[in-house]
Amino acid sequence: MTKEILTQENIHLNEAFDCKEDAIRYTGKILVKNGYVEEEYIEKMLEREELSSTYMGNNVAIPHGTEGAKQDIKETGISVVTVPSGVEFGPGKIAKVLIGIAGKGDEHLTVLSKIAIVLSEEANIEKILAAKTKDDILRLFNEVN
Repeated sequence: MTKEILTQENIHLNEAFDCKEDAIRYTGKILVKNGYVEEEYIEKMLEREELSSTYMGNNVAIPHGTEGAKQDIKETGISVVTVPSGVEFGPGKIAKVLIGIAGKGDEHLTVLSKIAIVLSEEANIEKILAAKTKDDILRLFNEVN
């Protein structure tokens, strides 16, 4: 049986971080804690950020591992963390929504396209930030097929 890609346990609302490294670690730890990746995956997420920023614009960052991180992924999953006060991912790049991704095999492409559809509408980013419950976010992602 495969795990759900996004569950309530993978969603954390109203967090705050001093720096992007802390934010990326936190996003990765959710994936570790819920059995999607090995602990080493977090270091690969930080390496990936060094290579090029995972900040996507519109207050969104999508931290994920390097190509070399594939062996650290047990199951495909995503984590969603809201950071109302924002965390800086570079000069003028403030992320308020963090979406950690771990994709097994080619499944990351499916996951990325689903995320891209949700995030392509700025109104959805606002809905994620305004979410009062984890179910609000789950519903938003489940509406996209």
